[in-house]
Amino acid sequence: MKILFTGSNSGGHFYPVIAVAQEVNKIIKEKKLLAPRLYYMAPDPYNKRLLFENDIAFKKNPAGKMRRYFSILNFFDYFKTAFGIIKATIQVFFIFPDVIFSKGGYGSFPVVLAARLFKIPLVIHESDSVPGKVNKWSGDFADRIAISFPDAGKYFKKDKIAFTGNPIRRELYTLASEGAAEFLKLEPDTPVILILGGSQGAKKINDLIVQALPELVEKYQVLHQTGKDKLKEAEATAEVLLEKSDFKHRYRPFEYLNTLALRMAAGASDLIISRGGSTIFEIALWGVPSIIIPLSTAAEDHQRKNAFAYARSNAAIVIEEGNLTPHILIAEINRVLDDNEQIEKMKEGAKSFAHPNAAHIIAEELIRIALLHEK
Repeated sequence: MKILFTGSNSGGHFYPVIAVAQEVNKIIKEKKLLAPRLYYMAPDPYNKRLLFENDIAFKKNPAGKMRRYFSILNFFDYFKTAFGIIKATIQVFFIFPDVIFSKGGYGSFPVVLAARLFKIPLVIHESDSVPGKVNKWSGDFADRIAISFPDAGKYFKKDKIAFTGNPIRRELYTLASEGAAEFLKLEPDTPVILILGGSQGAKKINDLIVQALPELVEKYQVLHQTGKDKLKEAEATAEVLLEKSDFKHRYRPFEYLNTLALRMAAGASDLIISRGGSTIFEIALWGVPSIIIPLSTAAEDHQRKNAFAYARSNAAIVIEEGNLTPHILIAEINRVLDDNEQIEKMKEGAKSFAHPNAAHIIAEELIRIALLHEK
């Protein structure tokens, strides 16, 4: 059995692939089937360690990014995409997988096109409430389509759709509250706010949080994932703003939270502030109240639509980027954390939105299709 995964260069594409691959390996072991050969084809491996740990062979394949604005890079990326199509066609032919699983995005386009050319069964997954261009196109010939938001269903043929939720890695299922206070150096009786701007961070959110720090640390402890290359700037600004504060120790910035640190930080948190990407699904699984600040420039305005779809479950408050000021953010934080009834309502809403079996459902379908294709 051979399964080929593909997606683009983001955690929102890569980590669900890992989650599904973990479940594939688990099901294969439980059913005592022959060990599968798993491949991941994309412009970049994203995380080599996780690929290695899950026995996934990486196959590099270039793909041009389709920008929605004028850029000279678009011209060069047409050639990159053409080369990627040729290379993917050759690679897919020699692998000839029994099924291909695509997360969409520009990086998946050459592989998905090869799947169509060779009539290889294709399963796609759409994380957003509005599908991206590649998933919209490939949805016409995909064998199965998994979606994370019911709203996405109207863009695809109904007989192909399964509302699964978003695949999440098993290691993130449970929070690690024990030892979190010592590891993160937290005070026992002060509420904790966790800021997640994605693995690359979010400059606008970073700037806003840092500006609000003098008032925030009076009442709260702030764990702040700043993102790569943004830590020093946040630390330097916070040092100036909190110079005379008796509570400057309550601000704890991190460039990146690894899996264990993230589980501890989320487990210790009373409120999470995040973008409107795939992190929403992890927050829902954890059952933590949240404030979602969608990226205003996201393609198809998908983050805003994701955020409001999530908020309809009463799990979160949405603040649009254009309306955001430190004063408004602080007021909303206080409104949530000062109201125990609201906190419980948001926790229940988050849990009702979560779909912890998403990766397992998709993995079972991939194995079913692969076994049929093998015959």
